[in-house]
Amino acid sequence: MILIYGIKSHLNPIKSQLSDVIHQCMRDVLGMPEDKRAHRFLPLDKEDFYYPGGRSDAYTVIEINMMEGRRTETKKALIHALFQKIEADIGIDPIDIEITLHEQPKHCWGFRGITGDEAQDLNYKVNR
Repeated sequence: MILIYGIKSHLNPIKSQLSDVIHQCMRDVLGMPEDKRAHRFLPLDKEDFYYPGGRSDAYTVIEINMMEGRRTETKKALIHALFQKIEADIGIDPIDIEITLHEQPKHCWGFRGITGDEAQDLNYKVNR
């Protein structure tokens, strides 16, 4: 699951395009299938979104929750791909993008009535 935060007036007009860019990076780097898009946009009023100095109203936070198991190099490649593609395709400068990866053990995930460590039919690899 991916959570995307930003100022409502900036985030709302680019939601669809940003979702496409994020998902393409997830597919290219992590090998996620086309139908594994789980994005949640959280547009905030400007007065509810405090961010560091030197940032613009385009400041966007992307939190990626995933099962643990991917190599450090793979996670870094994902972060770099997101910075590059978001800047190239949407025009948000990397200074205005914050990305965090949150990894949880497979047994801490629940979907389709089972836990992640019980799933034997994932059509993507977690250990990459």
